[in-house]
Amino acid sequence: MGDWLKTVDSSTVLWGQMIIYTIYCLAVISIVGFIALKLTRKPTREPRVSNRLFYAWVGLLVVTGVSLHLISYNTIPWVKDDLAGNGDVAATYSLSIGKDPAGDNTPAWTFVDPSTTPLAVPCNELVKFSVQSRDNTYGFGIFRADGTMVAQMQVVPGHANDLLWTFNRDGTYTIRSTEYSGPKGYRVIAPDAIVVTGCK
Repeated sequence: MGDWLKTVDSSTVLWGQMIIYTIYCLAVISIVGFIALKLTRKPTREPRVSNRLFYAWVGLLVVTGVSLHLISYNTIPWVKDDLAGNGDVAATYSLSIGKDPAGDNTPAWTFVDPSTTPLAVPCNELVKFSVQSRDNTYGFGIFRADGTMVAQMQVVPGHANDLLWTFNRDGTYTIRSTEYSGPKGYRVIAPDAIVVTGCK
């Protein structure tokens, strides 16, 4: 079980949760159907579903809903890093974002040490991304080659914006801004900025 959890990433978790919560939502919708059926039936007719069965169904849904959250707690990859991350990181990567007054005022990513790009990130090691904003609020999003998001955080000017993360799959990742920052915000991309190696 422990080895399986190490290979779980956000796409696996979101896919599983989509299936589970779709089933759960359909079950909850059945309660609305029951209430609608009861409201539209003539008072003289016996209900098809007894009150006892109805409350047992609601109780089962409550227990199932709470259980889903308890079971998925340990499979969500960002929980461990946020709760147990105590500053013992393998590496810290510093970068900033903001408009370049010398250019056309299009926001852009700037790496503190440009010679280190792309960022060589080790696999299965806790790393920290420290991001500063030079002007507006931006987003710091890490994306896979297929366009799905691995992780993200909001980057607020004048504050420390740190993202702790453990990569468990080799790959090349792109950094994008995930916040609206004006009509040129869609250009705030650092393609192939992170390369993760060393996974089994």
